[in-house]
Amino acid sequence: MINGVTMKISVDDYILNTLKEDITYEDVSANAVMPEDKQGKADLICKQDGIICGLDIFRRTFELIDSTSRFEANFKDGDSVRKGELLGVIYGDIKAILSGERTALNYLQRMSGIATLTRAYMDELKGYSTTLLDTRKTTPNMRPFEKYAVTIGGATNHRYNLSDGVLLKDNHIGAAGSVTKAIQMAKKYAPFVRKIEIETETLEQVREALAAGADIIMLDNMDNDTMKKAVEIIDGKAQTECSGNVTKERLKEIAQIGVDFVSCGALTHSAPIMDVSLKNLVPVE
Repeated sequence: MINGVTMKISVDDYILNTLKEDITYEDVSANAVMPEDKQGKADLICKQDGIICGLDIFRRTFELIDSTSRFEANFKDGDSVRKGELLGVIYGDIKAILSGERTALNYLQRMSGIATLTRAYMDELKGYSTTLLDTRKTTPNMRPFEKYAVTIGGATNHRYNLSDGVLLKDNHIGAAGSVTKAIQMAKKYAPFVRKIEIETETLEQVREALAAGADIIMLDNMDNDTMKKAVEIIDGKAQTECSGNVTKERLKEIAQIGVDFVSCGALTHSAPIMDVSLKNLVPVE
């Protein structure tokens, strides 16, 4: 269902928990107007231009309520869509369509919004070798969906969670006592196949991280001039990642400096939803 994202738990668990949040024990409104089982269909309509993402999650939400439901999609994840287009039609028990509508749309709107924003950021990096990354700044219980949406937008996932890789930030350095000690302790503890990434805020820390053998040096919240000097100091002896205060408007400047990666929390924490709607619900024979 979702490719390109490390998954430890089935997405069904996430969707079911979200459905339980919306339906404590029954959908009073749906049961009131539809006392008997009856098949129906509804149109999924695009209400603004963007990149569609999450169609399989939309479909799966209804399947978990009604195993007989089916979704006929007119597009696939990653397609550009325009306002007014019919994205697909959902068929199934009318009560199930009514009860699953908001949960299914919440996923689709959120994921499409992230994919759309990510694509806009990626457009700024065309022609450059710098790789755009996401972060762990995701909505609780939405990480697999949001990180997948980032890839549909064209960017690359950073580590999925804390078990995925070593990233030593300012508080890790503070706990260890210094940049050098933090790297030494990480090298001793982590399996040798793990790369060690460390966050630096000054050129002095950059030099210390390089001397201690960091594999990836994060240049955190540096202005362009300082970042350029840092890249010159590193000189290809470690990979570089720019992070902090990354905006779409800065991307080309950052890429021109020559960093290997640029990570941006805004891809997930600041993406607006893309407006889609479920309309024209009618019974079918």
